[in-house]
Amino acid sequence: MSRFWSSLTHDLRPYVPGEQPRMAELVKLNTNESPFGPSPRVLEAIRGEAADTLRLYPDPQATALRAALATYHQVLPEQVFVGNGSDEVLAHAFAALLKHEAPLLFPDITYSFYPVYCRLFGIAWEAVPLDEAMQIRIADYRRRAGPIIIANPNAPTGIALSRAEIVTLLEAHPDAPVVIDEAYVDFGAETAIPLVASHSNLLVVQTMSKSRALAGLRVGYAIGDADLIEAITRVKDSFNSYPLGRPVQAGAIASLQDEAYFQQGRARVIAGRERLNRGLIRIGFDVLPSFANFVFARHPAHAGAAITAALRQRAVIVRHFQAPRISDYLRITVGTDEQIGRLLSALSDILGSRS
Repeated sequence: MSRFWSSLTHDLRPYVPGEQPRMAELVKLNTNESPFGPSPRVLEAIRGEAADTLRLYPDPQATALRAALATYHQVLPEQVFVGNGSDEVLAHAFAALLKHEAPLLFPDITYSFYPVYCRLFGIAWEAVPLDEAMQIRIADYRRRAGPIIIANPNAPTGIALSRAEIVTLLEAHPDAPVVIDEAYVDFGAETAIPLVASHSNLLVVQTMSKSRALAGLRVGYAIGDADLIEAITRVKDSFNSYPLGRPVQAGAIASLQDEAYFQQGRARVIAGRERLNRGLIRIGFDVLPSFANFVFARHPAHAGAAITAALRQRAVIVRHFQAPRISDYLRITVGTDEQIGRLLSALSDILGSRS
C-alpha cells in the first residue's frame, strides 16, 4: 500500500492468472493453452509483417480482420469488435454495457475475472449459485435483473448450456444486455452467434487463444448488434485506439483462412479430452462433463490442494482454486498424449502412495 494510491487502487483485488513456472521437463496443464502450435500460415503471415511498415501504426479499426471474422461467422463487419485478447474485450463490454441500476448476474462459480471487473468499474452484482451438479439453471435467472454474463462452456467447470437454453435466457430478459463468453465454445458446445440476428441485446465474446493456439498473439473479439459494438468501440477509443499490432492482425486473418488446420487441432484436443476423462475415471476421480479444452475433476478420498502439491513435486502443474465449493477440484488442461500419460502416471503414483 502507498499513500500515493487512489482509493480505487486500494480496494482492488486483481485477477490472478495461472502460474507460468519455469521448471525442467514440466508438464504444464494449468492455463488451458493449446498443446499444439498455430497454423504454419499464421507464422508465415507474422513473418511477412516483420518489415519497414512496423514504423507505422496499425489500422485502429482492424478493418481487414473484422471483415474476415464477419465472413467466417456470417455477420456484418459492423457487428464485429476486436481487442487485445478476450479479457480486454470483456473489460470494454463491462464498462460499455453492464453497469445498470439493477445488479449484474453471473454464476457463483465462473470465470473469476467477472467480480474483478465489477469492482474496477463500480458495478453491483449478484452471484447465482450453480446447482448441486455444478450446472447453470436458466430458471434461476428468471428474476428482476440488470445485465447478465455467462461463460458457455462455463469456467472452470467446462459444462455447457445448449443454444435453446440461451434463447430462453434471452427471451426472459429482452430489455437487458446479455453477454455470452464463449472462450471454449469450439470444443463441442453450441455457439450463440446465430442468435445475434434476432436478439439485439446479445453480445457473444470469443477468443483465438484456445482453439486456434494463439494465446501469445492476444486476439479476442465480440459479435453482436451494431449498436452494442459501437458502445464497446467508444470505450476502446477512449482507452487505446491501437490494441492490435500489424503482425497480430495478419496472423489472426491467416488463422481464419486455414480451416482445415483449425478443425484438425480442435478434433485432436477433443480426442485428448476423452482419453483424459477415461483415465481419470479409471483411477477413481469424479469428472464433470466438459465441453472445453480442460476437465474439472476431484477424487472423493483426497483433498485437491494435496494432490496439486504432490503433482507439482513431480513437475506436473494443474490449476487449483480455493473457493469452498470447488476446493477439492482440479482443473486440468488437455495436453498431448505424452503429457496426459505423465499426468495419469503421476496421479496413480500419488493415490497409490496415500491409499
